Amino acid sequence: MEEHVPVMVDIEEEFVRATSKFKPFKSAHEGYAVVLEEIDELWDVVKLNQGNPERVSLMRKEAIQVAAMALRFVVDCCDKPTDELVEE
Repeated sequence: MEEHVPVMVDIEEEFVRATSKFKPFKSAHEGYAVVLEEIDELWDVVKLNQGNPERVSLMRKEAIQVAAMALRFVVDCCDKPTDELVEE
């Protein structure tokens, strides 16, 4: 696990950055939409030409954002009492 610590730190830093910048998800639907948007951004980078020298670092950045938003989904939509979430 120790070799994976740097990426976990990066995910936590992105989670903290996003939670300080944006309000909590109001609903599971909103959280899903945000996670999906991040996955779409990752997919856009994955489709880049494999010869693109920035591709790997861009994929890493987007994957970290996906992980951070998935974590945020858990915190905002799963670890709260259900009466705090807005049903859509």
